Amino acid sequence: MDNLYVKKVLNGDTEGFRYFIQNYKDLAFSVAISIVKDEFWAEEVVQEAFIKAFRKLNTFKGHSSFKTWFCRIVINEAFQRIREEKKHHTYTTDFQECSVEAVEDTLKGLSSEEQIFLVQEALTRISSKESLVLRLFYLEEQDTKTISNETGWSEANVRVILHRGRKNMLAIVEQLMLTEFQTT
Repeated sequence: MDNLYVKKVLNGDTEGFRYFIQNYKDLAFSVAISIVKDEFWAEEVVQEAFIKAFRKLNTFKGHSSFKTWFCRIVINEAFQRIREEKKHHTYTTDFQECSVEAVEDTLKGLSSEEQIFLVQEALTRISSKESLVLRLFYLEEQDTKTISNETGWSEANVRVILHRGRKNMLAIVEQLMLTEFQTT
């Protein structure tokens, strides 16, 4: 279906581009927020990515899916925004190795709202790359090969980032549970 709308837009039907906006705005926002970690900037990134995709649609060769091509634009725009604003939100863990089972057991005892809060907070504290890969892998249910194609990173690098992201996120969730939900 994407290829049909690509042809429509390239043939002058600019209204056809609404199809892409409607179908990819949520994915684009999810990718952007995982990188820039700020809703306002994520919305700006998405808007710029759609504008760039519209202007550069004639360069889309169809070697990959439109989704992959567009995701790459969103990722590049988001990292460009970070470079421009010099907002590197990285988080290094000084925590001891955490037990996945202990974190999972504690999470089960929390309400779904508390669980969502912890996960969202942890995603803002890990590196942009880790946050992006975790969101694409778990929320968008993409495999490492697809993520590799969308980001331009090697598949091995994606797996390493995914592993580190899980580890760092678990450590942060564990620390947050100790500080936010500690019972006396």
